[in-house]
Amino acid sequence: MMLIAGLTTAIGLAAVLFAIGYRLFKTEGSVQSPEVTATLPKGARIVSTGVAGDRLLVTVDIGGVTEIRSFDAKTLKPVARLKFVTEP
Repeated sequence: MMLIAGLTTAIGLAAVLFAIGYRLFKTEGSVQSPEVTATLPKGARIVSTGVAGDRLLVTVDIGGVTEIRSFDAKTLKPVARLKFVTEP
């Protein structure tokens, strides 16, 4: 009985160590950090930045108009743009 319990424990421990090693040494391809230059209109200023899931959010004030620009966090490509204006 003790031999069976010992083997079961050893197999379970080996499975856990294998899973940890697999996650540590698994490669997801070459990771290159992209270099992107985003241009803002003259007089615009960045109010705040944030991260939501896999998106990078930048809040920009352009002459009194607030705009939120969304970028993909991995590729830094623009995803969406949301403008806030006041009603006349």
